[in-house]
Amino acid sequence: MSQQSTRRQFLKTATVGAAAVSMSAASYARVVGANDRISIGMIGCGSRGIGSHMGAVCNYSKEQNCEYTAVCDPWKVAREKAVAKTKEVYGREARQFVSYRDLLELKDIDAVMIASPDHVHTLHLKAAAEAKKDVYCEKPLSMDMDSLKAACDAVKESGVICQIGTQLRSLPSMTGVRELYKTGVLGKVGRIEQHRNSHQPYWYAYLKDVKEEDVDWNEFLYNAPKRPFSSDLYSGWYGYHDFSDGPVPGFGSHYIDLIHYITGAQFPESCVCLGGSYTWVDEHKFTNPDHVEALWTYPEGFMVTYSTNFGNGSGNSFKIFGDQAVLDLLDWNAPVLTTDGINTDKAAMKDKQPVEPVERPEHFLNWLQCLRSRETPNAPIEAGYQHAVAVIMGMKSYYTGRRIVYDHKRRELRKG
Repeated sequence: MSQQSTRRQFLKTATVGAAAVSMSAASYARVVGANDRISIGMIGCGSRGIGSHMGAVCNYSKEQNCEYTAVCDPWKVAREKAVAKTKEVYGREARQFVSYRDLLELKDIDAVMIASPDHVHTLHLKAAAEAKKDVYCEKPLSMDMDSLKAACDAVKESGVICQIGTQLRSLPSMTGVRELYKTGVLGKVGRIEQHRNSHQPYWYAYLKDVKEEDVDWNEFLYNAPKRPFSSDLYSGWYGYHDFSDGPVPGFGSHYIDLIHYITGAQFPESCVCLGGSYTWVDEHKFTNPDHVEALWTYPEGFMVTYSTNFGNGSGNSFKIFGDQAVLDLLDWNAPVLTTDGINTDKAAMKDKQPVEPVERPEHFLNWLQCLRSRETPNAPIEAGYQHAVAVIMGMKSYYTGRRIVYDHKRRELRKG
């Protein structure tokens, strides 16, 4: 048996037993043998990787007995920032690599966290699963159906623990909404909508001066068309459709995932999507839309719409409309139940009511706990597949100008 298999089997069995179940996380960590440290690798050391992933996981390092021991990124500056963070937290520097391939070859890495650009999420996820590494992977999970199916199949075949980065479903407030939805208090739900607006596209905030000599350009491009190095393209990749598809998968994946989580729906039947660049047309030549609207129909009998206006920040909303009540989720941490617009004869109640939260572990903590318990995390690979299908449908419609239909049995998209 390999060292990796032995270590993984240990992590799988370490929490078994009634005594362990009854213990707190802190007391369990003191059990002889149960404090075997989880070694984590980071793939992608940008602001999401260092600021969010490392920022959260490092806070749990002592409690969950884990450590970042390796990092990789095509950009030297990002790698060095990540290494400096590990030195600060653990008193020793993580190993650093340019390519994910070198990191995944390390036998002592138990799990990896993927915070790379959107166009390589499935590349890195599939490779991690095949290397038998547990994984946390950012959203949107994929930009196309072929790579989506290949990566998800690899995760399922390998049996690794996989958490997708749709962290809003781990909010106690959203779990409270889910439980409230199950009661039927809304009556017949016919429409769900989100308008997520800003005065400027989010990709402008990432633009920075990147030196060509500090970047492995081909490692970044992967299978995107070859072209000369561009600092704008490297740092502002969110705005270019070779590397990301803009706000529908960028913001909309969180929204769609919440709809699936709250309602129990899994896949849309059809989608139409329109948009374009109407406000922000300048020297950066961004190719993702600054205005877009997508509409999905679901077999559960409701319509779901998402829109972004990146020319004006007013008009934000997130509501689930029933014929007896409305859920207002604009404030994710404090959703409310209202009777706005309801026929008074059908109203479920008279006054606006806060939704009671249902406590559950924070998203990163939940993943770390599942690495030891081997339980299914809050956002498993199935949830990632479902949100990815929906947003890929949206962008397929956007690029073709056609209605797109999903065939769940064949796992295929077609023009409708």
